[in-house]
Amino acid sequence: MSNIVAIVGRPNVGKSTLFNRLIEERVAITDNVPGVTRDRHYGNATWTEKFFTVIDTGGYVVGSEDTFEDAIRSQVEMALEEANVILFVVDTMTGLTDLDKDFANVLRRSKKPIYIVANKAETFERQTLVAPEFYALGIADVYPISAMDGSGTGDLLDEVVKHFEDEGIEYPNDGIPRISILGRPNVGKSSFLNALLGKDRSIVTDIAGTTRDSIDTRYKMFGKDFILTDTAGIRKKAKVNENIEFYSVLRSIKALDNSDVCVILIDAEKGLEAQDVHIIAQAHNAKKGIVIMVNKWDLLEKDSKTADKMKKEILDRLAPMNYMPVIFASVIEKQRIFQVIEKAMEVYENRKVQITTSKINDVMLPIIEKTPPPALKGKHIKIKYIIQLPTPSPTFVFFCNLPQYLREAYERFLQNQIRENFGFEGVAITVFFRKK
Repeated sequence: MSNIVAIVGRPNVGKSTLFNRLIEERVAITDNVPGVTRDRHYGNATWTEKFFTVIDTGGYVVGSEDTFEDAIRSQVEMALEEANVILFVVDTMTGLTDLDKDFANVLRRSKKPIYIVANKAETFERQTLVAPEFYALGIADVYPISAMDGSGTGDLLDEVVKHFEDEGIEYPNDGIPRISILGRPNVGKSSFLNALLGKDRSIVTDIAGTTRDSIDTRYKMFGKDFILTDTAGIRKKAKVNENIEFYSVLRSIKALDNSDVCVILIDAEKGLEAQDVHIIAQAHNAKKGIVIMVNKWDLLEKDSKTADKMKKEILDRLAPMNYMPVIFASVIEKQRIFQVIEKAMEVYENRKVQITTSKINDVMLPIIEKTPPPALKGKHIKIKYIIQLPTPSPTFVFFCNLPQYLREAYERFLQNQIRENFGFEGVAITVFFRKK
């Protein structure tokens, strides 16, 4: 990422609204409550045929009572280090504040281009009387804008893109495998991401719900290039009792939908709970690759049979969704965490496997002849041949004389036989029956 713009400032000045405006999507969660954004959030933007990455950050503050203050400040400093251009967002509704002055002192240490973005300047008075106050900071030109309706952002971007030496890449993440990290709150999703990266990409605390947005990170491992997405914990609807958490859960579900493989974390001490099954079922229904990671394995008293016993209990309870690998790991001890990602990449490759028509028929037709579909109402069903469709996940069509009489139990039998003969670990198999 060569063209990078960081959006920074104190809490509640409209940074996430500006982020959403620049990337032309409602990706970052916005709310009037300060401190909604905590981690760094990346998006892609374009202006006058220049492509660039935008980083949204949490509100920079010192000496507050916010539990996350130090961690948010650290995330902001990392964004400043990455960026080529810095947008310092201030608020024309409240005018110049001591927090703005304090943060300006921090930015003075940077030798990168800085623009003061005087947001919420929807009225003539704020544009002409309030916005000029921020020249007192003495660090950059002031651009009155409204992130809400977009006014003024064009003039700002005209100046920003002058600092980009090349055009950038339009869709830098196209075709890159996406692995989402999912699970209930507080099972160790952000800690898992940080352990893989060897640095604090996501803020981690013992407080459930620390992660709010879905956080993408591009990463290379095992000779593969992929994107890891940390997500907010998914709870039951009945337990989601505030707007911010509601939108956090929606972002997590969207991350699931956009992913190729889901790594679903389970707490070893609590075992497989109803909400875990619900999350796995969502991934299964969306035809995503699935790897189950049983985290906090180091906290469990165990013997040589504990892992096999727990794996059997998990897969028995998930049946017939019991085709995914189960790996017992510990983020704290960094035990088998890289094995989880290696397995996720194997599952990604499994989703793409295409079996030739001749091979699938050579293997499956003798099996069907040996164990034919049960007759129904005196009707004998004859399966003639099989093809695999060129779909994102393995999909097979069985052509037969009476497809309407085939039952779900025989469909599962065929799926199991395909697995036994061709693999597809961690991948849902779809079977259709069509009349020949």
